[in-house]
Amino acid sequence: MKINDLKPAPGSKKKAKRIGRGLGSGHGRYATKGLKGQKSRSGGAKGAGFEGGQMPLQRRVPKRGFSNAPFKKEYAIVNLEDLNKIIDEVDIITPETLLQKGIVKDLKDGLKILGNGEIKKSITVKTNAISKSALQKIQSVGGKVEVI
Repeated sequence: MKINDLKPAPGSKKKAKRIGRGLGSGHGRYATKGLKGQKSRSGGAKGAGFEGGQMPLQRRVPKRGFSNAPFKKEYAIVNLEDLNKIIDEVDIITPETLLQKGIVKDLKDGLKILGNGEIKKSITVKTNAISKSALQKIQSVGGKVEVI
């Protein structure tokens, strides 16, 4: 078999419907649009939700409340057990040091430390947010927490 012998599978290629190209084409005259009416005109297709001029459902239904989603803060999460991996290398743990050491891939809107696991030694932590349990565990071993 050579490359010039290749051809598409039967039925996989379909010719485009060429409308409005004369009566002999079978798609002339009204160009498959039927007679008069909105759908036969140019630009006659109306968008989703259009109900023929009737007030659409989306506008009829009452709206309540609001969404605060655009202002939501998404923190990079780190547990205390993750801090133990770099606790011997650094004295002060900041979001930037965690980023450099590869503990956090992306800081997003800041860093939040959660209390899963135990902390081994006294450290100073600078973070954007911290859970109560993490704060207690760090302070119980003599560490300090600074919310930035």
